[in-house]
Amino acid sequence: MATLVVGFRLGNDTTSRQVTVLVTESGVLHRAQGIYGKLPRLSRPEPSVALSRNSLFKGENPLASPIAALRERHTDYTKKGYSRALIPPAVVRLDLEELPPFPAIPHRKLMQAFIGAAPNTPQPLDVAIRDFRAALGLPTRPANVSWKPRRQPIPPRVEAMMRTLAHGSPISSPPRRPVGWTVTGEGVRLHVGRTGETLDRQAVIELQAALSAWLRFTGKSEAAAD
Repeated sequence: MATLVVGFRLGNDTTSRQVTVLVTESGVLHRAQGIYGKLPRLSRPEPSVALSRNSLFKGENPLASPIAALRERHTDYTKKGYSRALIPPAVVRLDLEELPPFPAIPHRKLMQAFIGAAPNTPQPLDVAIRDFRAALGLPTRPANVSWKPRRQPIPPRVEAMMRTLAHGSPISSPPRRPVGWTVTGEGVRLHVGRTGETLDRQAVIELQAALSAWLRFTGKSEAAAD
């Protein structure tokens, strides 16, 4: 009986160590690591938390947590210097059966079969995971779809001020204050008494960010006090 797996092997040339991580279609993560050229040491298999009888995640897709763990391991090992892709992320159908349902001991034949059959075609991990899910008939995220933030509605007060600027009229702070500001279509000017200075666009962006941070910060403080 065949077993579909997705995984990778990374190497650290500085320490001459390598690590292989894969996830099987049943929802089990397998890992092996060791020195270049030597038989790797296998870690205890990690079944999906959704497969446990008393799991709080019972009912969740068994592949959700192992695939998330596969991504995390890839990121963690890369940060630790495992930058060489000895086996790029790949999906492989192995001609052997995984030990069901909760393998308690490492499956060396499974790991060796993956190492021997995996192609050496460079590709991102997310592409391999998408192909893995597609091969199992699971929903996948469409490829080459760029995410765009949803446009937020403009508050009515801001929209009214935009119309004022479009008509060529300035927006100013109350004149009775010695320290104030004036906003026109050409720029933003701060003034103290008769002395003033016009801010460039970058300075306005920084000021807006600082004011937004202050409003959020003081809003949380007031909510905590209540």
